[in-house]
Amino acid sequence: MAQSGFWDRPQEAQETIDRLKSLKKIVDPWQEASKKVSEMDDLLGLLDEHQEESFQEMQTEMVRIERDVEALEFQRLLSDSLDSHDAIVSINAGAGGTESCDWVAMLLRMFMRWAEKHHYAVHSVDLLAGEEAGIKNTTFIVEGSYAYGYLKAETGVHRLVRISPFDANKRRHTSFASVDVIADVEDVPEIQIKDSELRIDTFRAGGAGGQHVNKTSSAVRITHLPTGIVAQCQNERSQHQNKQMAMKILKARLYERYRKEREEELKSRYGEKKEIAWGSQIRSYVFHPYTLVKDHRTNVETSNGQAVLDGDLDDFIFAYLKQSARQMGRKSL
Repeated sequence: MAQSGFWDRPQEAQETIDRLKSLKKIVDPWQEASKKVSEMDDLLGLLDEHQEESFQEMQTEMVRIERDVEALEFQRLLSDSLDSHDAIVSINAGAGGTESCDWVAMLLRMFMRWAEKHHYAVHSVDLLAGEEAGIKNTTFIVEGSYAYGYLKAETGVHRLVRISPFDANKRRHTSFASVDVIADVEDVPEIQIKDSELRIDTFRAGGAGGQHVNKTSSAVRITHLPTGIVAQCQNERSQHQNKQMAMKILKARLYERYRKEREEELKSRYGEKKEIAWGSQIRSYVFHPYTLVKDHRTNVETSNGQAVLDGDLDDFIFAYLKQSARQMGRKSL
């Protein structure tokens, strides 16, 4: 950054700065924790057995340091090359009509609360409201360092069991919603898209967003004909911006498909049985006849379901990342 001409190429300069920020987010907390431990070690040698109040203060400080080190351990598990990227999250309602649409709205609120707690920005890309209530499907981008690394643990089917607020007879209902998380990638050499492979449709955007939204065909849907993958955006200010955002999401989805195909190729080469992941139920949120949120992959559970819906997801995410790291370690052996 100190070299002359660093700012002559603004895009490359910004990429360097973003990379620096990501590295400092790992190195700086470690240096700070190491410094605190060293200072406490020196202080401990100066205390005698009669300074009970000082010992209590040190114990409190040790709890803080342990929490900081645990957060560093969390980041250590994020070793994939895409983990540091922003995350593109899509939530889709399953069978169940209004019930499932309401569940999508609840999940959207849960992820937004989680992002807020971690100081991430959330950018809405597309949202289709339910016919009576809730949301049929939505796509949004969580912007911040390691957003994808954390949120990839949420990919899968989420199941809700509760007394329905839409049922006059107060019966118990089960709802499903699928969550798909992919990394927000820029230009990647593996993905080459030809104009002839695309079908671009425009339509009128729905919902709030200004007087022009429902009067002009500003929303854009792009279909990649060879794969059938679709990306759309309607929340930007113009058709041009919607098209740019839709192309960005399309590239990310194509790259995710490419990565999965490569993984399956390696698995078949080494004779590993294919794991059925998409469509599997990863977590249940039960609110009747008892309250329990349980992750079926790691068996982590809690009876504080409201806290989970308020964005308290770190225990589930951390357990999943640790389990994945152990599995990768066994495979490498």
